[in-house]
Amino acid sequence: MNRWRSNSAEGIRERPFWRSIVTHGALIAASLGMVYPILWMIAGSLRPQEEIFGGTTSIIPSQVTIEAYRDGWFGLQVSFGRFFANSLAISVLSSIGNVVAASAVAFAFAKLKFFGRDFWFALMLGTLMLPYEVTLIPQYVLFQRLGWVNTWLPLVVPKFLAVDAFFIFLIVQFFRQLPRELDEAAQIDGCSAWGIYWRIILPLSGPVLATAAIFSFIWTWEDFFGPLIYVSDMKLYTVQLGLSTFVDSSGTSSWSELFAMSILSLVPVFLIFLFFQRTLIEGIATTGMKR
Repeated sequence: MNRWRSNSAEGIRERPFWRSIVTHGALIAASLGMVYPILWMIAGSLRPQEEIFGGTTSIIPSQVTIEAYRDGWFGLQVSFGRFFANSLAISVLSSIGNVVAASAVAFAFAKLKFFGRDFWFALMLGTLMLPYEVTLIPQYVLFQRLGWVNTWLPLVVPKFLAVDAFFIFLIVQFFRQLPRELDEAAQIDGCSAWGIYWRIILPLSGPVLATAAIFSFIWTWEDFFGPLIYVSDMKLYTVQLGLSTFVDSSGTSSWSELFAMSILSLVPVFLIFLFFQRTLIEGIATTGMKR
């Protein structure tokens, strides 16, 4: 017993001090290398326009000015605050739609028994391998015939129809690890399938539902291609489309305003990850685990 303790003590002996210094130094250098582009963009938003591409690599501007934030916010035909409101509305609605629709479909695949369940689940997973460009033209023709082009409907309504197979798969894996004894006990008490879903499954699925909502919000907020295809009215632009208006291929590009508004566009995503990172990690870590 004493020999085992001595061997264990030798096994957990602390590493040399110089090795810790080297490890932490390498990690700090790698972190600075990844953060440097963001720091440079922040500096570019605070320095005059002519200094942005003046050949300097310093992140400390020679002259600090906030005119880029004022000009970027009010310099377009539509206030940039309108773009933020549009993106926020679309992202929130898409998150709600994905959570509601994906959780309902996932409950059917994970807890209900019906003919061809495995086939339909495999077919649903197969849609993950389809590039977005493959279904773009048929979807555009459909939405055009419905009169939805140049509205938010093509960006929001499909989310309420469980079109994102990734979220269905994510939630299915979490539902499957919930004890089936809970379903059987609820059935004995006369609970219907809807009651099991609403009263038993959803209250226990907070982490995975929060994870799906966070991912859906971030991906929708950062989406550029979808709004570019379906939205043409500037009053309906999202933040990403608003950023593209600062870059003119045939004239002068407002780089300082672009950097300033890009920094502001990162704030919602940063805050969401900052306040919900524990929930996000918990939802991902517990998905697919057996209890």
